[in-house]
Amino acid sequence: MKFLDLAKVYIRSGAGGAGSVSFRREKYIEFGGPDGGDGGRGGDVVAEAVEGLNTLIDFRYQQHFFARNGQHGMGRQRTGAGGDDIILRVPVGTEILEEDQETVIADLTEVGQRVVLARGGNGGFGNLHFKSSTNRAPRNANPGQPGVERTIWLRLKLIADGGLVGLPNAGKSTFLAATSNARPKIADYPFTTLHPNLGVVGVDGREFVMADIPGLIEGASEGRGIGDRFLGHIERCSVLLHLIDATAVDVVADAQTVLDELAAYSPVLMDKPRITALNKIDAVDAETLEATRALLADTLGTEVMLMSGATGKGVQEVLRALWTRIAPSREVAKKDDGAWRP
Repeated sequence: MKFLDLAKVYIRSGAGGAGSVSFRREKYIEFGGPDGGDGGRGGDVVAEAVEGLNTLIDFRYQQHFFARNGQHGMGRQRTGAGGDDIILRVPVGTEILEEDQETVIADLTEVGQRVVLARGGNGGFGNLHFKSSTNRAPRNANPGQPGVERTIWLRLKLIADGGLVGLPNAGKSTFLAATSNARPKIADYPFTTLHPNLGVVGVDGREFVMADIPGLIEGASEGRGIGDRFLGHIERCSVLLHLIDATAVDVVADAQTVLDELAAYSPVLMDKPRITALNKIDAVDAETLEATRALLADTLGTEVMLMSGATGKGVQEVLRALWTRIAPSREVAKKDDGAWRP
């Protein structure tokens, strides 16, 4: 299945049915009076977050969604049938934006969440509705209200507990493959990861979800490489794992490049808890590794962990460090949904 995280969609709710002008005509009732029914209500356009989806690719092939119109009213006081709603089934984590791609209409972060994007028009009144003591035979009825037509954008931000960031070939995909059942593409050239990957990671009997996004390079915020278009997928993460290639020529410059691109994208990402780890330590001698670690820790002002995704050395320690940052956010989420108990 192809990955798509942004889609433009055209929607239109159903128009209401027209009211009916009708009179009761029966053989032995001389003055039957009006009996025109009201028109039916038009269908709504609804978005719903569902399980089992992690891409918006379906909206590449169908971009127009029109709800049904309500039926017109009929004689014998019969109201027209309402139009059927149309439901846009989207992955959990989908943001719905106005046409300007900035104004957020809704953010669907839980399974089953629904939002009405365009309400159907009300049906028009039939002439029975206008009957009064002074107007015993009204010959007028209302047309139905028109539907609402609008253009919206769907933007998917994957739901994950932790996010992997780093330069291309920092070992992010290797780490994800070594700690989960995910099988991202792994090769010895840059940009093997072209779209985000998710993996369920287990440590000490606990599980959490990690997201691997394509590598960042200098100038990604200006569109270089793949750019920063996938950084939105880690905005919801509780913690970021910043992987740095220990075999790089200038480790400090590489680390700073990633931090600069995160800051250029959003201050929110810079404020998130972050774990820094030197990867590929199996390819560096102990003396050089310790000097690099000390220099990096001093420059960044943070603890630097050591690990090797290829051999597994230090991986469990990194996972435990990630869990210590994720666990508090899990408790907050439980309190918010009312399921938490002291």
